[in-house]
Amino acid sequence: MNDTNGTAESLPTRRDYITGGGAIVAGSLLAGCSSNSATDATATESETTTGTPSATEDESYSVTMEPVGEVTFQTGPERWIPYSGGYADIGVALGQADGLAGIGGGDRYYTSVYDDLPGVTVDQETIEANPEVRTKEEFYELDGDVHLYDPQMLINWFDWSQSDVAEIAGNVAPFLGNLIFRRSDEWHDYRYYTLYQAFEKVAEVFRERERYEAFKQLHDDYIAELQGQLPPAEERPNVLLTFEGTDEPESFSPYRLNDNGTSKKQWRDLGVTDALAGTDIENLSTTNRGEYDYETLLEVDPDVILVRGHERKSAAEFRETVLQFMRDHTVGSQLTAVQNGRVYRGGYLRQGPIHNLFLTERAAKQLYPDIFGEVTADTELFDRQRVADIVTGDFE
Repeated sequence: MNDTNGTAESLPTRRDYITGGGAIVAGSLLAGCSSNSATDATATESETTTGTPSATEDESYSVTMEPVGEVTFQTGPERWIPYSGGYADIGVALGQADGLAGIGGGDRYYTSVYDDLPGVTVDQETIEANPEVRTKEEFYELDGDVHLYDPQMLINWFDWSQSDVAEIAGNVAPFLGNLIFRRSDEWHDYRYYTLYQAFEKVAEVFRERERYEAFKQLHDDYIAELQGQLPPAEERPNVLLTFEGTDEPESFSPYRLNDNGTSKKQWRDLGVTDALAGTDIENLSTTNRGEYDYETLLEVDPDVILVRGHERKSAAEFRETVLQFMRDHTVGSQLTAVQNGRVYRGGYLRQGPIHNLFLTERAAKQLYPDIFGEVTADTELFDRQRVADIVTGDFE
């Protein structure tokens, strides 16, 4: 702004301390989209990332994540805005719930899991007040310190331009994020990240390395414990994952478990076979909105059917509505999974590390009830208190 004499003032603002300048951010965004190798897309869950900041509170630090590239922070961000429930859950896992200022897709952010974690809460009023942060005006109004969005998603889904992204990155706060829940969008031609690789990157942003490491150790031990109890591969069910959000489904949209997106992590960890393997049915994506009917489903006839779009229902409510309709359907009733009562909710499309613990527990019961208990039972397969302790900072 200018003083009464027309002399420009140069006092530093909170924004100056956070972003380190819009020109760097905008340049990194453009460079990041063209500097990726094809081999990046094959990264595995065990791959580690580098560049963990060692800065003190008074030192700048940088975090690098595709497609944006390198982002420099002069101080740790306080107010943050994620696009999806997955990145929101990552922030909560890192103890940053108080700084959540809004979200890009609040309708798919499932916060009920926090009810089982003592001391872990999210301000529902904030989410309800800003549930679809997708316009430049909203970014200016909320004045966040970092936006956990893949900017290429804004360009390809919401008609942003590259200059729009650079404007908000320069004038408000940088973008940092990668659309990782699926790997079937043609425009996503840069590196993907696994759930824990993305988790680690956001931990660098908030300088919460120790909390991330504690969470990762808990996760790794938990998955290893479950995997040690799984039956031989030939005795595991084949699974069809699909989407249909109505209580009376007549057609279904396909997901492929071999897509490697983070939304299928629990199924891969539990060693299931994709019932669509060997077919020409493609994964649901921005460009593929295909559906199939009961006759096609009967040709595949999977052992287990997982239906997404019903996460606000309990397991019992799902069985009383969707499963019951399929049991009464002329063709649907012929499906092996329907006859055996093995049709279940399919889990969140966008999951973070806390979500994943609960969804993996649910999936283990759905797939292997003889080992882990029925899905409608209250059996707990991981330590809720330990998770809560990490989130609230009470850990060694």
